[in-house]
Amino acid sequence: MSEFVFKLPDLGEGTVESEIGEWYIKVGERVSEEDVVGTMMTDKAAVELSSPVSGTVIKLAGEPGDIVAVGAALVTFETDADVTAAVEEPASPTANVETAPAQTETPSSTPRKRVMTSPAVRLRAKNAGIDLTLITGSGPGGRITRADFEQFAAAANGNDQDQADGATPTTIRAQPLPAIESKEIKVIGLRRIIADRMATASREIPHFTYVEEIDITELEELRKHLNSKRADKSRRLTILPLLGLALMRALREFPQCNATYDKDRNVILQHGAVHLGIATQTSDGLKVPVVRNANSYSIDGLATEIRRVTEAARDNSIKRDELSGSTITITSLGKLGGIASTPVINMPEVGIIGVNRAVERPVVLNGQIAVRLVMNLSSSFDHRFVDGYDAAAMIQRIKEMLEHPATIFL
Repeated sequence: MSEFVFKLPDLGEGTVESEIGEWYIKVGERVSEEDVVGTMMTDKAAVELSSPVSGTVIKLAGEPGDIVAVGAALVTFETDADVTAAVEEPASPTANVETAPAQTETPSSTPRKRVMTSPAVRLRAKNAGIDLTLITGSGPGGRITRADFEQFAAAANGNDQDQADGATPTTIRAQPLPAIESKEIKVIGLRRIIADRMATASREIPHFTYVEEIDITELEELRKHLNSKRADKSRRLTILPLLGLALMRALREFPQCNATYDKDRNVILQHGAVHLGIATQTSDGLKVPVVRNANSYSIDGLATEIRRVTEAARDNSIKRDELSGSTITITSLGKLGGIASTPVINMPEVGIIGVNRAVERPVVLNGQIAVRLVMNLSSSFDHRFVDGYDAAAMIQRIKEMLEHPATIFL
């Protein structure tokens, strides 16, 4: 018998430390070589680490949420072989952009079939009571994607429903709501990163928020007309690419809004190209995928790229470098957009544009009351570097183009 120390490897991109996301093993458990032992969190991804040896776990570096330095002991094994060297490279790490609240599973005492998937899919499977080894993965190397899991779960639920359909209907009686137990949820992984960044942005940036009402009746008519020419429904336009094009034109006149602040050097970087961030809600929290060189796209090209990066953010196929480097961000809550909002700036940017819900309202038009489709834009700017006048003038320029949409394409 001998002890074998598995050290935390370098996870790339200059990482010097990493957060424990989730353990799939426990002290006293027998683990086979290549079994996935757990996940480690970086700023942009969760990385699954596999055991380099077979043996019994005798020590773990800490609990989910604890920080471990690169090169420090991660897992200590007792092995049958006479192995003395500590391994610093994972047997087969797999990076996943998707992260999820870590919960410790109770592993089987027998070696498990290795399943390639993301931590969030593992969590969903655990909550649903689904054995991942029963699912055939369609991803690289047989990796189980979220779509694979949802398809399998839907099929399983369908079978359950078929059985339920044959049951004899019963009278529905009002029942008291069951008591809900309080619980503590450790703030780790992506949720911790979001919390830290939101707190830092609110603390350090003096936000100047400007809300403007925009009549998008003509814009919506144009959008519907363009969509009527598209047989492929998946290529139909939303309002985002139209707003994006208007924003690109406005930024030519107001380059100080297409900028980032380098705090360490105390320098404002005004960017020539527009790298457009699209704030996207996912099952794991808010992500901001980036459309590189958005100013170089046509309306169809921009719509396609926005669709690609947001879908990739949701299904966790997005690349790490597509989640950073934006120079200005658009955020939208869609039907939940409300009347107005106060978007928080995505550091180190200096501006963010928020899209609110479009509704029909009675307005005075040419001296007459008319029903028009109206939407508010809620914008925030870093008041240290963008004057209120310039911020308002840029939004007014966008308003002008959206209310007269032909000017977007001139």
